[in-house]
Amino acid sequence: MMRVLIAEDEQLLADTVADGLRHLGMAVDVCYDGDVALEKVTVHRYDVVVLDRDLPTVHGDEVCRRIVAGDGETRVLMLTAAASIREKVDGLGLGADDYLTKPFAFAELVARLQALARRARPALPPVLDRAGLQLDLPKRFASRDGRPLSLSPKEFAVLEVLMRAEGAVVSTEELLEKAWDEHTDPFTNAVRVAVMTLRRKLGAPPVIHTVPGAGYRIGS
Repeated sequence: MMRVLIAEDEQLLADTVADGLRHLGMAVDVCYDGDVALEKVTVHRYDVVVLDRDLPTVHGDEVCRRIVAGDGETRVLMLTAAASIREKVDGLGLGADDYLTKPFAFAELVARLQALARRARPALPPVLDRAGLQLDLPKRFASRDGRPLSLSPKEFAVLEVLMRAEGAVVSTEELLEKAWDEHTDPFTNAVRVAVMTLRRKLGAPPVIHTVPGAGYRIGS
């Protein structure tokens, strides 16, 4: 589970990559120029920004500099057709955390994003275990008391956010911020529906509890 911004002026490439990442349960926003990219990183907290170096309006190099000078938690994966060693060294010298040249394999992009996201937040064990629930994050496998669960990517993402909280209450707003992208209506019932389907799939006794006026928590 992670939130990603794709800043890429090749719109078909950006949209195709975004769709692929969303199918994996990631929350993905997209923009096509540097000015909008800077606006979005100011408003939202991203785990990783996939940044085309040759963006219009504000060059990708400048976008990278400002991200690095910001909160210090967002990781930058620079994506560009410039493949020479000198250009890679220059890009990393701007503060980018990784550098991937076009054309690239989607599986490699996903692996690099996952590696960067692990660096963007405190390390977690590969398997989360609470109240009889087990989430194997690398394998994207969920179970309850040894019974495999068939979860959609969004359901998996919501359950991961709740389990990361270790019993603390997670608000609807926080779930929207971490598991959905910016186009989701903040007044939508998407969270309520996702929690409802999760409860049905998890079975009895209930393990996701509603805290009135506050949100949801995982507990026995």
